[in-house]
Amino acid sequence: MSCIRCIVRGRVQGVWFRDSTRRHARELGLTGSAVNLPDGNVEVIACGDQAALEALRQWLHQGPPLARVSGVACESLALDDPPAGFTIG
Repeated sequence: MSCIRCIVRGRVQGVWFRDSTRRHARELGLTGSAVNLPDGNVEVIACGDQAALEALRQWLHQGPPLARVSGVACESLALDDPPAGFTIG
């Protein structure tokens, strides 16, 4: 199992970005979280197989219809205890 951490920039708060990310991640069989950051960005942590992670990474560049994503920065993440579900915070 692989994990990634992505910071999504742009108009991504108040547009159902976290909930849409959770639904999309669950459809892909991923676990993790989507959290609003104080600077207006959203942090996404996702764990699962490489193909599903790549599909989520591509989706993050567009997000839900009301979002206006201006950038996505992702990095590999080593987690000793990957999450069991996908949460939003």
